[in-house]
Order: sequence, then structure tokens, then C-alpha cells
Amino acid sequence: MVQSPAFDQARRLYLDDLAVGQRFTSGTHAIDEAQIKAFARQFDPQPFHVDGAAAADSLFGRLVASGWHTAAITMRLLTESVPIDNGVIGAGGDIAWPRPTLPGDILTVTSVLEEITPSRSRPDRGIVGMRSETRNQRDEIVQVLNSRLVVLRRATLP
Repeated sequence: MVQSPAFDQARRLYLDDLAVGQRFTSGTHAIDEAQIKAFARQFDPQPFHVDGAAAADSLFGRLVASGWHTAAITMRLLTESVPIDNGVIGAGGDIAWPRPTLPGDILTVTSVLEEITPSRSRPDRGIVGMRSETRNQRDEIVQVLNSRLVVLRRATLP
């Protein structure tokens, strides 16, 4: 279940509207065992994601969500909380999972803009560096995503 903060759909942001240090906070997503198993059966069918008994004998000692499942939930929360005009379009980045996402976790994403670089070759856009931390209800970081986003500039009148 996703609960997202409301932002004005008409107030979409362009590169010109953004500032280094600007922060966005998502709504929440509660993840349960059924979601973990369903995602893993389709996309990451490893025993510690699909079978509780097998997971007990794994490195994790219990059922855990795939990191890619956490990433997919993060993306959903980002698209609902970072109101960039042309969408959250990635141009690269890196991802880390410092601890696993567990059944019963409630995830929230906080994103901070770290760099804004207007393009010299394409004046209609720029690249934004953004750090997004996905945390559970215990305020533990379960994922860190450092991404570069393509963001359009506001159209200028001739």
C-alpha cells in the first residue's frame, strides 16, 4: 500500500526551479511477505526471497526482499514525490543496500539535490545529481541511490 504526500500536479518543476540542497520526502509503502515472494518469484527467485524455511538457513537468517524490489518501490515513491516536469529520468547512478528490507517494513524515501549542471551542448536541459535514502519505520537505511537525472529547462519565449 502506497501513501504519498500530495503535491500540486500543475506545479511541475524544471531545472530553473531547482536548488542544491532542495529536499523531497515521499509517502510510505508497507511491504509484506506476499509482496516479497511474488516479486522474487518473477524477478529474483533466490531461496532467501521466496522460501521462509530456506531463508532461515541463509546468510540473512530470515526472508528478505530482493534489493531490486526495494529499488522498484523506491522508484515508485520517487515518481510520486519528486515533481519534475518530464519525470524522474535517470542518466546513471549507483545503488547500495546497507541492510535488507524485511516483511512488515514501511519504506519512505528522502531525496536531496546535490548538484545541478545546465548542459552546454543542449541548452533545453541539464543534469541533476540526487541522493535518495530509503528508510524503514525504524529509520534504518535500507537503500542509498545516488542518481543523475535529466531535467528540462523552462521554455523561454522568443
